[in-house]
Amino acid sequence: MHDNESLILVPGLVCDATVWHAQVASLAGPWHIQVAAHGAASSLGEMAEGVLAIAPARFALAGHSMGGRVALEIMARAPQRVARLALLDTGFEALPAGEAGERERAGRYRLRDIARRDGMLAMGREWARGMVHPRRLGDDAFMEVIHRMIARAPLALFEAQIQALLARPDRTGLLTQIQVPTLVLCGAEDSWSPLARHADMARRIPGSRLVVVPDCGHMSTLEQPAAVTAALRTWLQA
Repeated sequence: MHDNESLILVPGLVCDATVWHAQVASLAGPWHIQVAAHGAASSLGEMAEGVLAIAPARFALAGHSMGGRVALEIMARAPQRVARLALLDTGFEALPAGEAGERERAGRYRLRDIARRDGMLAMGREWARGMVHPRRLGDDAFMEVIHRMIARAPLALFEAQIQALLARPDRTGLLTQIQVPTLVLCGAEDSWSPLARHADMARRIPGSRLVVVPDCGHMSTLEQPAAVTAALRTWLQA
């Protein structure tokens, strides 16, 4: 097996293999695919170490949302093991100082408190409303897939991952050091991790390719699976 025939997919906050289902179904065969699980890890670095522990010697790496931040932590620790990198609907900066950081902290704690009081399903229904393209909100079957996925996550996992995100390191300086084929992908209407941030990321990563997925919010792998899979296939074959 060649180095680049192993692919590790990293899900985001309270997400599991569900978010990568379409991509695994389409790309499995020529690619040996593993979907990471973060367990009880309470820092992005701990999540990265968990991925490295299950990974082959060299692999392609794609992360969505918080999973993209985990992918950057992997690059910071073991860049020689990553053959190519894909960053989807994610970010690279630390929690901002001042009012913006306090606003994010308060928003995350508000969702945590809903989960503590009313359960993960109630939190998921609230959280998911800002995570998808507005037109998908009326698609009950589609939203139910997201709600059920979130409801499967234990409260303790959600709390640990919130702490990991609030304590995230700034990886701005790392971006210019990335030397592997890199895809930066974003839903055009991602209101949580906006397009401008991805354009900035792509400018900083040498030779990277920016793909903007139309009619798509933050949950790009689920909202527009065919477009995301096509972008990943092009990236894997580059």
